[in-house]
Amino acid sequence: MITVRSAVLDDAISIIEFQLKMALETEGMHLDFQTVKKGVHAVFKDATKGAYYVAVDDDNVVGSLMTTYEWSDWRCGTVIWIQSVYIIPSHRGQGVYKNMYEHIQSLVTPESSYRGIRLYVDKTNHPAQRVYEKLGMNGEHYQVFEWMLST
Repeated sequence: MITVRSAVLDDAISIIEFQLKMALETEGMHLDFQTVKKGVHAVFKDATKGAYYVAVDDDNVVGSLMTTYEWSDWRCGTVIWIQSVYIIPSHRGQGVYKNMYEHIQSLVTPESSYRGIRLYVDKTNHPAQRVYEKLGMNGEHYQVFEWMLST
């Protein structure tokens, strides 16, 4: 049975490995281990940067995601961004992400300061887009633009 919980520092190595695999799988990028390690640990050290959640099956971490926060003056509340989603291949298509999404969704209540959930997805990642649509999300409203410092 899959359970979803807030990640703890002991989960960091799994999260780091997942990020390295995701970058290679989705964008063909080989990320620097030490950079990713420092980035993951920075989130654990500073909760304003975000939070990690993990999906666990029989004490094995089988998926993770990170949430970050965007202040919305239009909604006078915080929008949760889901990022860095990775599910190990053997557990894909089994509802692991759905469980994780529903966990995050449960944080958004009229009593909380959270007003909704957003995420971005690569334009070519059609399987992920279908999963997000099936969960009731839509990609019709915004297009993301970016500029990144070359490393």
